[in-house]
Amino acid sequence: MTNRRKVLTIDGMTCTNCQKRIEQTLIKTDGIMEAHVSFRHGEAEICYRPQIINLSKIERIIEELGYSVIHHKKEKKTVILRNAGILATIGILYVLLQQSGMLNMFVPSRLADSEMGYGMLFVVGMLTSIHCVAMCGGINLAQSIRNTDSSKMILGSLLYNAGRITSYTAIGGVLGFVGMLATGGTGTGIPVLLQGILKLIAGAFMAVMGIRMLDVIPGFRRFQIRLPVTVGLRISRIRQKANGSFVIGLLNGFMPCGPMQSMQIVALGTGNPVAGAMSMLMFSLGTVPLMLGLGSFISTIGKRHSKIVMNTGAVLVVVLGLAMFTQGGSLAGINSIIVGSFAETSGNIKNVAVISEKGDEQIVYSDLDFGGYPEITVYSGIPVKWVISVSEEVINGCNYRMILSEYGISHDFTPGENIIEFMPLNPGTIPYTCWMGMINGQINVIKD
Repeated sequence: MTNRRKVLTIDGMTCTNCQKRIEQTLIKTDGIMEAHVSFRHGEAEICYRPQIINLSKIERIIEELGYSVIHHKKEKKTVILRNAGILATIGILYVLLQQSGMLNMFVPSRLADSEMGYGMLFVVGMLTSIHCVAMCGGINLAQSIRNTDSSKMILGSLLYNAGRITSYTAIGGVLGFVGMLATGGTGTGIPVLLQGILKLIAGAFMAVMGIRMLDVIPGFRRFQIRLPVTVGLRISRIRQKANGSFVIGLLNGFMPCGPMQSMQIVALGTGNPVAGAMSMLMFSLGTVPLMLGLGSFISTIGKRHSKIVMNTGAVLVVVLGLAMFTQGGSLAGINSIIVGSFAETSGNIKNVAVISEKGDEQIVYSDLDFGGYPEITVYSGIPVKWVISVSEEVINGCNYRMILSEYGISHDFTPGENIIEFMPLNPGTIPYTCWMGMINGQINVIKD
């Protein structure tokens, strides 16, 4: 009987490692002559001997690895509906978290702010460590289980994570130094506009990587950074050495990873090598708890539930990426409708300017809220005196600094009356934001 060829549609692959895993397993199976798996196309072309192995057994092998084989148009429709549901979930979750202000706690704050707590970076590391499990957990697991001796397994995992922490910290210091050079050695951080541009890039990268992990948009499979084959072979040889775990951990700092590279932008934005190193150190320490317990974690929850956890982590990465992208748009001064805006309506008379008797000044009174900035209405061609009442309990790490780019104003709120002065020349709508890009407001300029 002659060999047969069959192309199978595979669902569930999230990266080229999935491709290699399926391909290598099939090639080692008795009766399979050839196996070519494509993550990009979601397919596997298999040449097999039907007298030794049948198609049903081949499909079971693939499914035992944690993937699905799609047979009919009805199943494809089910996958499409599932993917649409995931995208809808991402959108709803993003809007809810943005509207509630909870994303202020999850997403890194201003890239160059010296007051940003390192504890928050540690928390961010913990939240995104689920993504780390999906992206580099396989490497960690491989380094931990190369030896059957439990003490050597623990040592391998410790060395791997020590290498990661060392690499992340060193890279953070280098990037902080580069940021310092970019700002003329002042150490005060990079300009707000550049911060916005960098956050746009980082946010887009995180969102794309998260969607690619979820495999809900097939076209996104092409967005991947691959290590050269020669580099991959060298890494494989390094793994076999006694100190291989530590070296692989060091190399992990150069892996394509959305959250990590976004934190690298944070380090760059500090404009200070020490602050940059500390930022990456705290972030990397946050990823350690889950990475250390990866083996027992996966064995405890099982393959089916581990996939759910990985998908949950990917959804979180997308949401954080969208939040960072929104921040970048606000900091860059892009005049767009931000979902997370908590602006008050202009129906509140307190936020409408009153022109003085002499006509040489207009005064507008507002109150600062914990989770939002006011929307005010002023007249063009008349100097504005904006009086904002601030109580001590409403000031937080997000709203304390307001950026009004249109007039080159950056104002730090203090308890009591805060006065901001500017001259609106032309009618229109002028957006403004907090220094994180998370809270937004607007100024409506109308003709007198």
